Amino acid sequence: MNKILFIAMHREGRSPGQRFRFEQYFQYLKEHGFNYELSFLLSEKDDKIFYSSGHLFTKTLIVLKGFFKRLNDLINASDYDIIFIYRDAFMLGSIFFEKQFRKSKAKIIFDYDDAIWLPNVSDANKMFGWLKHPEKTAKIIALSDMIIAGNSYLADYALKYNPNVVIIPTTIDTDQYKEKKIDNSLNKKICIGWSGSITTIEHYKYAIPFLKELKKEYKNKIYFKVIGDSTFANNDLDVKGIRWSKDTEIDDLTEFDIGIMPLPDDEWAKGKCGLKALQYMAMGIPCVASPVGVNTEIIQDGVNGFLAKDEKEWIEKLSLLIKNSELRQRLGKAGRKTVEERYSVKVWAPRYVNILTKVINDRKKY
Repeated sequence: MNKILFIAMHREGRSPGQRFRFEQYFQYLKEHGFNYELSFLLSEKDDKIFYSSGHLFTKTLIVLKGFFKRLNDLINASDYDIIFIYRDAFMLGSIFFEKQFRKSKAKIIFDYDDAIWLPNVSDANKMFGWLKHPEKTAKIIALSDMIIAGNSYLADYALKYNPNVVIIPTTIDTDQYKEKKIDNSLNKKICIGWSGSITTIEHYKYAIPFLKELKKEYKNKIYFKVIGDSTFANNDLDVKGIRWSKDTEIDDLTEFDIGIMPLPDDEWAKGKCGLKALQYMAMGIPCVASPVGVNTEIIQDGVNGFLAKDEKEWIEKLSLLIKNSELRQRLGKAGRKTVEERYSVKVWAPRYVNILTKVINDRKKY
């Protein structure tokens, strides 16, 4: 049996990044001769404290607990064929643990799905930003045996420091994300939805000006839904955010008639892997997205979704979808087909296993 130790921040099922990058492959790995363990740093209790404001002393204890957790991982590192590191091994700027893992008998795989070499700290922990040292990403890449990047932009960055780079896009389990039934009734109110997190709610705010214009035009014909930040509210749109939950995520998304993914055209956004768009499309929900980064690879404008570069285009393309149920259905079906053919777990799972197997076989040569 091949053994893999997954190194990550969060417990299983908590982090969308972890779920869509590697956790959804766990069962497939088990069926193909792999044993795996997930070593995470934040318990459910610690998680709530770590991402809330204040609690300086308790957060310090959480970091210390994480340090000793990683020391234990180091002790056992050589028992594994692969140490799979998602983003980094520890929440501070040091790469001490990555260096020590490198000295073990295990091969190191580094996986990332954001431009994490750029500064980006949660609001609750802004005061600790100086401890993060995002430039450590390049050093982790350099000492790893294989890099798995979520898109070509991330891969190009990794190739500056390591030639062993493969691209595995963020993928969707199409057995879970099923195509929704389209309601074509004439009096139906159209839900324009966005799904994200507390850290990405800033991206939704880019949409507020043109959503206000749509609200003026279509009045009670449309309404809005925001998933991921329960503290968000906007009176002009008459919308209050709801908390993201793994248990209700798919039911919450099913309410959407149109999904949106607005992004700023900056370096951080170029590193995004299109998860929101892929979730909408997998469920047959027509998607309108900013033409930034990987979105331009996922979406063919007017074929399997819409790309909108400015406020005028956002209003124009959302209006087409609001007024035309047949267009919503056509783009939704084409989006679902795109995910099934190019971004599904079913398509990528065999390739995923082949990559891990190759890394292990290379290890056994020495």
